[in-house]
Amino acid sequence: MRAFIFPGQGSQAVGMGAALAEASSVAREVFQEVDDALGDNLIRLMRDGPEDALTLTENAQPAIMANAIATLRVLEREGGVRLADTAAFVAGHSLGEYSALCAAGALDLATTARLLRLRGRAMQAAVPPGVGAMAALLGATLDQALAIAGAAAEGEVCAIANDNAVGQVVLSGHKGAIERAVAICREHGVKKAMLLPVSAPFHCPLMQPAADAMADALAQAQLSAPLVPLYANVLAAPIADPDMIRARLVDQVTGMVRWRESVIAMADAGVAQFVEFGAKVLGPMNKRTVEAETNSIVSMADIEAFAKSL
Repeated sequence: MRAFIFPGQGSQAVGMGAALAEASSVAREVFQEVDDALGDNLIRLMRDGPEDALTLTENAQPAIMANAIATLRVLEREGGVRLADTAAFVAGHSLGEYSALCAAGALDLATTARLLRLRGRAMQAAVPPGVGAMAALLGATLDQALAIAGAAAEGEVCAIANDNAVGQVVLSGHKGAIERAVAICREHGVKKAMLLPVSAPFHCPLMQPAADAMADALAQAQLSAPLVPLYANVLAAPIADPDMIRARLVDQVTGMVRWRESVIAMADAGVAQFVEFGAKVLGPMNKRTVEAETNSIVSMADIEAFAKSL
């Protein structure tokens, strides 16, 4: 059994998708459709930068999705591989859930691009610059991270944003609380904590204004049942009902990304191979969590090799 998985923010890089677009008209069509939907030249920004503009949340989110979907579409149309025949589930890390839903036919590409542009802007606007922060606790268990968050909060928000893999947990919240968490990590048996270079405190209650904006946008978006179930970040369980998917996408803005649990749950359900599209980010995390094969598909060579392996 196989799951198709899609990366989240942080996987963007100048030059992303350029070689694929040069090699495949299918990829170029995807990128053009995203540009048309957004009314700008995101694809040129992906190809040429500058990096600081690509890293802006409102650009990074649709760019990462476009790159992942272009990779999948090339596999489907040039490699003759149909998602519904090849994958039992889809999943995505944070914004990657939108990529997963687009891949599985629940959202069309233009709608996905517009939702992610809105999501990126809403998340950036939810908290004034300098008010929030995020930190990675390396080598921490979920219980240790919860204890650190509780001890550091002191009346401010300090929450677990991402439970990414065994030994990799991310905290999010008010800057003061996150700095206190970093300072006390050794007292709780965690050897290393580091502040992350992010523009806002994602996946914590401070993101509620962004969750409200996404609730309004998703209520108006056309969303169908996916071809295969989606393992939802906030549930670490499969869902397929469109109304439930909408609700969980809203919850995800302020809620914890339960990636480690999701990977374990998919493996327990029989997934023996994870196939990541557009980056090589989730594969290393998965390998720290379960003993399942992970393929990362980025280039034409990757696409051809995977298609031949089936």
